[in-house]
Parts: sequence; structure tokens; C-alpha cells
Amino acid sequence: MPETPDTPGKTGCCPPPTPARAHPPRTPRIRPASAPRPPSVEIPGGRALLGTDRPVLAEDAEGPLRRKTIAPFRIGVTTVTNAQFAAFIEETGHVTEAERFGWSFVFWSQVPSAVGPTQGVVDVEWWRRVDGATWRDINGPGTAEAAWHPDHPVVHVSWNDARAYAEWIGGRLPTEAEWEHAARGGLGDVRFPWGDDEPDDTGHFPCNIWQGRFPQTNLALDGHLTTAPAQSFAPNGYGLYNLVGNVWEWTSEPFRIRSLRRQAKARQAAMKGYKLSKGGSFLCHKSYCYRYRIAARTGNSPDSTTTHSGFRVVWDL
Repeated sequence: MPETPDTPGKTGCCPPPTPARAHPPRTPRIRPASAPRPPSVEIPGGRALLGTDRPVLAEDAEGPLRRKTIAPFRIGVTTVTNAQFAAFIEETGHVTEAERFGWSFVFWSQVPSAVGPTQGVVDVEWWRRVDGATWRDINGPGTAEAAWHPDHPVVHVSWNDARAYAEWIGGRLPTEAEWEHAARGGLGDVRFPWGDDEPDDTGHFPCNIWQGRFPQTNLALDGHLTTAPAQSFAPNGYGLYNLVGNVWEWTSEPFRIRSLRRQAKARQAAMKGYKLSKGGSFLCHKSYCYRYRIAARTGNSPDSTTTHSGFRVVWDL
């Protein structure tokens, strides 16, 4: 495998850019769900904090810290699970974009040898294009029995798939301000949902991220090589699980860079049409992709799918 990135600004654990693809016809409009809503909690509205005055990755436009007025809302206690997404598929017949395109991105160490040769992504060779990788067959054809768990976050879902599920269950994807307000758990200007104590590689494991040297060795000292159950680790002050680490979470918003610097404007132009994700994933580590912080952010095309991207739903009151 390639050598590990050595600076926090590298994008090793972020979703890789998806090549332009012709879109097959979409599934017909989704009807409202007959299934009950997933468990959720009410989040108080008011003046919510957004961003940070302690940015780590300036190129991601993490700052400044500012306040935004939001209405109260409900949000899923966890990201949407495989079991919840399966109910959606069964009732609606929705076909995910990974299924329509016939492939998705899988992290190299998750690809079984039986899958055969795979194609890597330029500059991030640890991301492999795997034909037949979907939300069911997470690591490629025939891997559902070993890799699919009903209580784990659904993955290989695009922004478009996530929005379709949210519409079916009577909700929507969160805004960035709503997501950060919920993630702070009432603690105010903190770096993580539990406060400011940093996770490490020795004994403090409050979330599911990487321990070891990326991308060669994941020591899994937190107990998980890949995704953890959606309801695992300690919840934050609002009773929400895994808002950082585990899987990236799609939001409703485009990925924008607010800086007027020429370099930032050029990057924004290159990422036109990208959607914003929050929270980092089980592949994040402080040494190269320090994005398991509340203010951290990334973006990708709305049809992108990977083994470490999921979502949770909010409902208006």
C-alpha cells in the first residue's frame, strides 16, 4: 500500500471523488412510509453555534465560530441502520445508486481476496473500485453474510439515496447548523460531542476511529476494524450516538468554502455541486485526517458511495 499521509490536511479517510457517470433512470417518487419512525430526540432551538475559532483545516472553511438561529427539531438517535434501510427498500423498491452504477468504493483492507483485482483511485490508492459493492454486499459480491449487520450504519448510500429515505420516513437531512447544534449536546463551544478530551492510540477511545499507521495498520484498539453498531460508545448530552467517527453523515447543504482567497475559490469551483458531510469515520486519525471534530467538514458529489458514508434524519416540529 502507499505510504501514509503525514499531515492532517490530507484526505485519506474522506470520501474519494467519484468519476462523472451517466445516470440511469431514477426510482419513481417515494410514497410515505408505513413503518414507524426510527427513535429520535427533540433538540431545543435558539442561537446555535456553528464552526470554530480554532480551525485545524483552514482549507475546509471550518471557521469562524458564529451563531445561527434555528428552530427546534427532532433528530435520529443514531444514523440509519441496515435494518431500517432494508425496510425502506422492501416497501419502496428503491434501487440505490451503487446498485444502478454497478460498483462502489471499498477501503483496500476490506476487499476480500475472492473479489479479485480492483482499480484504485489516483493519489488515494487505498480506495478501490469494487464491482457489485452495495449496501447489502458491503465489501463486494457475496460478502453480505460476513460484513452486513442489521444494527450497523447503512453504507454505500449516496446523498440522493439518503434524501429518498428521509422523504419516505417523513423527514429530511439536517442542515450543518442543526447537525453541529445536536452534536454539541448542550456543551457549547467544544471540539467533540463529549467535550475537549482528545481520543488517542493508547487508552481513550470515545468514538470509532483509526488507531495505528494509516493506511497499513489499524490496531482496532477501540474494538472495531470497520463500522461499529450505530448505537455504541457513550451518547452525548442529548442522547445521540456516534456523531463523530464511525461513518460520515450527509447533510442537506452544498459544500461551500467561504474564503475569498484565490486558492479557496479555485477549490470551490472544482467542487461545484458537491454536498456537505460531517463527523468523520472509522478511517479518521489525527495524523492525516483530523475530521472527527464537530466543526470539521468535507464534501463530495451527490452520487458518491463508499464503505464509510451514511446519514441520519431530522424531523421538523
